Amino acid sequence: MPLPRSVSPLVPFLDGQGFLVLDGGLATELEARGADLRDPLWSARVLLEQPDLIRDVHRDYLAAGADVITTASYQASHAGLAVRGLIPEQADEVLRLSVRLAVEAREEWTRTSSADRLPPLVAASVGPYGAYLHDGSEYRGGYGLSAGELRAFHRDRIAVLAGAGADLLAFETIPCREEAEVLVELALETGVSAAWLTFSCRDGDRISAGDGLSEAIAGLRGAECLTAIGVNCTAPRFIGSLLETARDSTDLPLVVYPNSGECYEAASGAWSGEASTGIVDQVAAWYSLGARLIGGCCRTTPETIRGIAASLRGRGSR
Repeated sequence: MPLPRSVSPLVPFLDGQGFLVLDGGLATELEARGADLRDPLWSARVLLEQPDLIRDVHRDYLAAGADVITTASYQASHAGLAVRGLIPEQADEVLRLSVRLAVEAREEWTRTSSADRLPPLVAASVGPYGAYLHDGSEYRGGYGLSAGELRAFHRDRIAVLAGAGADLLAFETIPCREEAEVLVELALETGVSAAWLTFSCRDGDRISAGDGLSEAIAGLRGAECLTAIGVNCTAPRFIGSLLETARDSTDLPLVVYPNSGECYEAASGAWSGEASTGIVDQVAAWYSLGARLIGGCCRTTPETIRGIAASLRGRGSR
């Protein structure tokens, strides 16, 4: 059975306002503010070199209306940090720093804001193995690893992030069923009480590795740690169809945070294609299809989140 409603940190928001506004792209927003992400660590590089900039972005997303801010730990792993010469204990501290920056941003915003809102949540990001490879594999899957090898890669950082002071974990941009199932097994093994899991998807029906979204969700049924499930870093044009599939596959709250609609070219580290101009315009439709946690991923900005927040908080006046 899913986590009891009394345990989930989402409950006050779902019961009180009916939704949660998530934040938007972190790494791409850092890059827009001058951070150099041309590195296998991607946004985790900024944890090592410009941590104050991360805190600033978190704070700006809160000011834009986010109920949840997600840590800069997506691409921070013990294996990846070891390449930079960090021993496991130092890698642990980098992971804890990612949570501490978000918590500090929340405290600063709370002290200075006059907004009448529930206290925001901090979600500790856990990216897929493909993020460590830094070759776009989070949009393909098919790593060629056994379940045991995936467990070994993820186990220590899940344990560290679970004890770092976040309100819940966010397993993000997961491209394949096997990795999703491993992450949930590790969360249960570690004693994680609250997490969401979102798949990256290749079209309106299938996750990135090719499995149907409904089958991928079915493989996680009964995981007591899951508080929400859905899709992220997927083109906005696919979200409606994916929500229709997801709502028929689970009773959990649905979470969506699409990217801008552009395509990431791993070889060049650049984005191509046209950005969607209608993310905010689609929020009401996504809500009607069951989405209750809505935000943005790569190439979305605080302005995007401000629009999403206005759309959701304005539902009662329509």
